[in-house]
Amino acid sequence: MPKMKTNRAAAKRFRRTGGGKFKRSHNHTSHILTKKSAKRMSDLHGSAYVSKSDQKRVERLLPYN
Repeated sequence: MPKMKTNRAAAKRFRRTGGGKFKRSHNHTSHILTKKSAKRMSDLHGSAYVSKSDQKRVERLLPYN
């Protein structure tokens, strides 16, 4: 049986944590920033976790993480 392939687009967007969850970054942070408030941008900084409903989907894309 051949090896499974990792989805490279997903590999660049998600990282598995020690507890088995997946970390992700927020969207809406790269351009058209003038209309976005400082509070909104501050909330978008840092990372978030993949929702429980999407967890299995991401695990299938990243079989070796």
